[in-house]
Amino acid sequence: MNKYYKQKQIIARVNKKGEIIGRIEKWEAHKKGILHKALTVSLIYKDHYVIQHRKHIAFDGVFDITISSHQLYINDKLQSTIEAGLDCLQREWNLTAKDFIGKPKILGAVYYKAKDEKSIFTEHEVCDMVEVKLKRLPQPNFDFAYGYSLVKKEELLNKNSRIYENLAPWVKVAIAKKMI
Repeated sequence: MNKYYKQKQIIARVNKKGEIIGRIEKWEAHKKGILHKALTVSLIYKDHYVIQHRKHIAFDGVFDITISSHQLYINDKLQSTIEAGLDCLQREWNLTAKDFIGKPKILGAVYYKAKDEKSIFTEHEVCDMVEVKLKRLPQPNFDFAYGYSLVKKEELLNKNSRIYENLAPWVKVAIAKKMI
């Protein structure tokens, strides 16, 4: 197991409106299905979405668009969605702001709850959806991904496709809310 997943991390507990109501250790939140704040960053290269074949202890093997993580409390201060997204992009895709076309764009947030059938974890999140357009094709850190694919939006939205069938539950909610 990746040592990153063994780290104790404090995240924000929220209500369904996304308002912070406390703090909780990340794995406690996922084991108990406690509602918390999260983020997903969609990477777009030219006219393709980068789909990560997720390597994770929760929802392992699903397709994510492109990464999902959490805003962490660091030195007693909660990271912004953009700060947390930049950290995640560096860690999982070796990307920095110099690789972007423009700035990351927050598209809104989605609420969902989904039990992982292959683990003890439940994702129960208000998830900020972020979009980043890239100058170059990214290279994943294979500690966090089995691989990736480039997919056009039409294929991603096709509910009869193998891609759609294997999407993470939060991505399907974002699609239904027209945030992708």
